[in-house]
Amino acid sequence: MTKEIAICAEGLSKRYRLGSAGTAHDSLRDLLASGARALMGRGRTPRGNSQRQAFFALRDASFEILRGENVGIIGANGAGKSTLLKILSRIVEPTSGRALVAGRVGALLEVGTGFHGELTGRENIYLYGAILGMTQREIAAKFDAIVDFAEIEQFIDTPVKRYSSGMYVRLAFSVAAHLRPDILLLDEVLAVGDAAFQRKCMNFARELQRQEATILFVSHNMFSIKAMCTRVIYLQSGRIEYDGPTDPGIEIYERGAHLSVVPWSKDNPDDWAVELTDIELSDQAGKPKSVFDFGERMKIRLRFNARERLEAPNVMVAFVRSDGVASNVYATDTDKFVMGAVDGEGTLELTTSPLKLVAERYVIHVLFRMRGTQRLLCAQVGRSFHVRHEEFDPLNYGVFHEGGEWRLARARKFDEDFCESRNVAAP
Repeated sequence: MTKEIAICAEGLSKRYRLGSAGTAHDSLRDLLASGARALMGRGRTPRGNSQRQAFFALRDASFEILRGENVGIIGANGAGKSTLLKILSRIVEPTSGRALVAGRVGALLEVGTGFHGELTGRENIYLYGAILGMTQREIAAKFDAIVDFAEIEQFIDTPVKRYSSGMYVRLAFSVAAHLRPDILLLDEVLAVGDAAFQRKCMNFARELQRQEATILFVSHNMFSIKAMCTRVIYLQSGRIEYDGPTDPGIEIYERGAHLSVVPWSKDNPDDWAVELTDIELSDQAGKPKSVFDFGERMKIRLRFNARERLEAPNVMVAFVRSDGVASNVYATDTDKFVMGAVDGEGTLELTTSPLKLVAERYVIHVLFRMRGTQRLLCAQVGRSFHVRHEEFDPLNYGVFHEGGEWRLARARKFDEDFCESRNVAAP
């Protein structure tokens, strides 16, 4: 039986004008912002500047998604992922192309989208549900289930402006999910919730999939993408670079993410004092490799460029597991290595202790911080590597395995008393 097409995108492009107020308004927010600029006397764009300021967030994206598919949308920051979901959810209009969406759409694109800070959680359930297309009767029928899923019953009559970001996410996801949409669009919002709630949401998403709901999931967490999606669409600079099975797509994405900004950083790399220009992985003999045996040492060579003179920065090398867990961190400060002053190009080499991490895939994150402070000088993704072992896996052995010493002590006095009470000879 051939499945129906849930989403069909044909040549989708979205163009913005950087620093320009002269573009057409594709949302109410744009219209309000334009009015504010006009009042401030900044409502016009200098002539002859429009071409130079044009920026395509999305370029000529075409694809089909079948009903019941779980598709991950992956790519670096600014690749066009959020723009794509906003077009599919009708928040913004494309500059060119079209998107046909068949079915009821539930979208959770930003924390607290559709919420009003002065209203309580109870009132916002009805407000957000109405925005998503639910009737008042439908919301009332699902109200208890929404509150139970969100786990915020004691705060339901508290204004949401007092909610934490995690509470926002739990409530917003719960409302969107209980819409029972044919198509659910999720944009990185689950990164705010705790691990237990993320698992709960994934299980709920799988339940929706069993009911043949279509799910588009944007995330930087490749573990979540692997767990939820059988297919990925990889965007780079607004273009689709890959569309196919998950594992090969993630490999291509990670190669493209080499030396990119770490996902959690909100800083502008142009403002950083240090740039990581290359990273090499090898065994102790200097042979390049990306698969290491349990107990083997790794040599990491970092090439960097200090854009200003820095006195003994603290360099941190973190091994981040595929599910986003920082499993091990080396730091020049904690290892009592003082770099001295750096300025311009340099090379820093780290030889690890024997790797005791369980068999998994890890990504290296490299951070430079000002010595004695938390000021970030650089935060970039290095390379990925695998640790190989037949037995030690993350399901049964956690993050690392270190052998212990065992001793069985026989309780002699207990044995004698027990045997005496049973009128038998002690061993």
